[in-house]
Amino acid sequence: MNLSIVVPVYNEEDNLPLLYQAIKNAMSGVENTWEVVLVDDGSRDNSLAVLEELARQDSEHLRIVGLRRNFGQTAAIAAGIDHSVGDIIVLMDADMQNDPADIPMMLEKIREGYDLVSGWRIKRQDAFITRTLPSRIANSLISSVTGVHLHDYGCTLKAYRREVLTGFRLYGEMHRFIPVYASSVGAKIIELPVQHHPRKFGKAKYGLERTIKVVLDLFTVKFLSSYANKPIYIFGGTGLGFILLSFLALAYLAVRRLFFVVSPFSSPLFPVAIMVGILGFQSILMGLIAEMLMRTYHESQGKPTYAVRRMINIQPDAPALKRR
Repeated sequence: MNLSIVVPVYNEEDNLPLLYQAIKNAMSGVENTWEVVLVDDGSRDNSLAVLEELARQDSEHLRIVGLRRNFGQTAAIAAGIDHSVGDIIVLMDADMQNDPADIPMMLEKIREGYDLVSGWRIKRQDAFITRTLPSRIANSLISSVTGVHLHDYGCTLKAYRREVLTGFRLYGEMHRFIPVYASSVGAKIIELPVQHHPRKFGKAKYGLERTIKVVLDLFTVKFLSSYANKPIYIFGGTGLGFILLSFLALAYLAVRRLFFVVSPFSSPLFPVAIMVGILGFQSILMGLIAEMLMRTYHESQGKPTYAVRRMINIQPDAPALKRR
């Protein structure tokens, strides 16, 4: 197994030499061939210069990707994955709060047959009110909405088989939802306790505002993981709900008109019921359009609606495979 360690970097010049030495020490007893892909996400300090010097010292293992500006952690992770070559990909932060010494333990679980090994910072060394508490709330919310139960979605330290990272692109703050995408294609997931250290240099890049972004991204992830292949279920279900509410409201107005001689036009409920009914029909039509778009997406690019774990005695020149 070839191993790629992908590290997004933003204003971490003091931590980078320590990080490189820690990774080198952790990899000294590992049989895998390995590389470290460090992605400078438009740092404003001397991080890129430090990375260039480290790369000159160890051209065998270090790969540097410098982005033109600060695109965000998710984009930096995506760039690192795109420019890596390993069969196994480990993601981690550059702030030295993740410990590279945990990587061999995670690789052992990959060898046991797991597709994703997720780190769990049991003894988290962050401010409780601004970092730990919002993270716990977000983890509970994500687990309950997606059905993929992890204690620590926010821990960047995770190990993946490359095949569970293919087939989707990362946007916004979506990197924390990779386990959800992986689960949707049948990935075998395990969570392991990992070490977490206090930050020695620099300062945290995120605060409470990140929680809002996570909640908004959760809507997208839930839709893509549960309804991307059958959008009519959510649009049509919503539309039928609106139509049912409209029917009940109109029925109520009809009963008042027949038995209490109250004109339905005198009640504000009448135009509301009509509007809700129209919204219901529009929602169903949107679902049908989304179904057509989904089919165009899969059929125009030859993307299957399933994911294969392994094949036995299957010829790669089978007709359906050749068409792709």
